[in-house]
Amino acid sequence: DLPVEVLYADPSVFAVNKSAGMVVHLGAGHHSGTLVNALLHHFQHLSEVGGTDRPGIVHRLDKLTSGVVLVARTDAAHRALARQFAERTVKKTYLALVHGVLKQDHGRINAPIERDPVHRMKMTCRTGRGRGALTDYTVLRRGKAHTYLSVDLHTGRTHQIRVHMASLGHPVAGDD
Repeated sequence: DLPVEVLYADPSVFAVNKSAGMVVHLGAGHHSGTLVNALLHHFQHLSEVGGTDRPGIVHRLDKLTSGVVLVARTDAAHRALARQFAERTVKKTYLALVHGVLKQDHGRINAPIERDPVHRMKMTCRTGRGRGALTDYTVLRRGKAHTYLSVDLHTGRTHQIRVHMASLGHPVAGDD
């Protein structure tokens, strides 16, 4: 019985606010306390297109990322949302607080991302190899030691914002 903040609901889909620190679905080392566990407790029936480990889950956010997650209640809604995500017709905007003060108001990072060859649990773009990744950012506010950004991803690589911002020397605040 984990709390779920529903931001929008209709018979086909709903949007929930995922808190930072919560894993979206079952995976290695995460068998309970996930968003899926909470959703199944509160909304017994979800789309089965994603399988039994990911019922209703059309997309995900990293464990440490908070934000809106869309959940499909019906199989038809799941297929429609999955198609929209695949075709990149869904507009996703992220907000990030990074260390340091970026001088440019806007920027684009076009650097491939892969697993770090030495630290296999981390992702990197320092090798110049990997899968293509494109990130645009806009400065919303500058502080003395941090910059608040709006970030748009044109690809969806693992930890893309974290990796790209760190490659500029401006890692996400609070990121380990």
